Amino acid sequence: MPPFRIVTSGGPDDFAEERIGLGDIAAEFVVAPPEEDAFLAAARSADAILARGVQLTPRIIAGLERCRVIAGNGVGVDFADIAAATAAGIPVTNVPDIFIEEVADHLMMLLLATFRDTLNQDRLVREGRWREGRTPLLQIPRLMGLTLGLIGFGHIPRAVAARARPFGLIVKAYDPFIEELVMVERGVLPCTLAEVLGCDFVSNHLPGTPETRQFLREAHFRAMKPTAWFLNVGRGGTVDEPALIRALEQGWIRGAGLDVLAEEPPRQDNPILRMGNVILAAHTASASSRSEPLRRRRAGQEIALALQGRWPMSCVNPTVLPRLAARRWQPVSMERGPNS
Repeated sequence: MPPFRIVTSGGPDDFAEERIGLGDIAAEFVVAPPEEDAFLAAARSADAILARGVQLTPRIIAGLERCRVIAGNGVGVDFADIAAATAAGIPVTNVPDIFIEEVADHLMMLLLATFRDTLNQDRLVREGRWREGRTPLLQIPRLMGLTLGLIGFGHIPRAVAARARPFGLIVKAYDPFIEELVMVERGVLPCTLAEVLGCDFVSNHLPGTPETRQFLREAHFRAMKPTAWFLNVGRGGTVDEPALIRALEQGWIRGAGLDVLAEEPPRQDNPILRMGNVILAAHTASASSRSEPLRRRRAGQEIALALQGRWPMSCVNPTVLPRLAARRWQPVSMERGPNS
């Protein structure tokens, strides 16, 4: 029996971790160019898509003739048009539970580093300006008793709340899809979005979906305190970045700690790169020696389940799952082609 054909655009790679997740499933990985036409030409007869380094547009998805699963290896699912995949009956999977702790740690790093003026403190010491370090810190309150507002209350913001409370922060959250008791049980105050925007730290945890695109706009940043910090470890596309830039330049807010941006990597003329009141990271919040192999194995496991006609563990469009068991296709022969 020929191997299943899994097409991706990430590489070069031996896909060792994904193969561990696949277990006994025989599969051939094909690395295709990320451009739409070239990727579709390679992926048309694929049994599965490993979504690395490619944006799966409605056109690509509509052209997939045999695909049984589109598997991502991160929390976000903005790599694919979910509506198009659902219409085509293709499950889309993600990995929502591998690196919760890493991202929560990263968020707290950004919170503390921005609040305590870490980059400037380091610079002053290196420039021989030792005695100047205390002055900027005399302008901020102590952390204990300040408020942290979470926009979204999924796995990661819950882990953030568990870390923030021992620092003495009062944690509030806005999430219309989560029961208030879930927040209360974790010592978090359920709030409206307006109440969260009034906190000393506002932390964005929105996923990247069509509904959340540029969700946070100028009106939201104007509603924040001029002494507040904005933190983002969610998705850059959920923020109207020009509005955030104006907020930082014109003093609507004090500063920001950002792991994500609207365009990644950013253009070198992006004003955010030159702002002293912003701490940046290269979308690395999830990275650790543990999380990287595990999330790749998990993607392999999801593909293996779908290829066997079984339900994946983390499907973001579950209405298509009943179709899987009825589509127990055999892997395509590379010599004969899918329609022979």
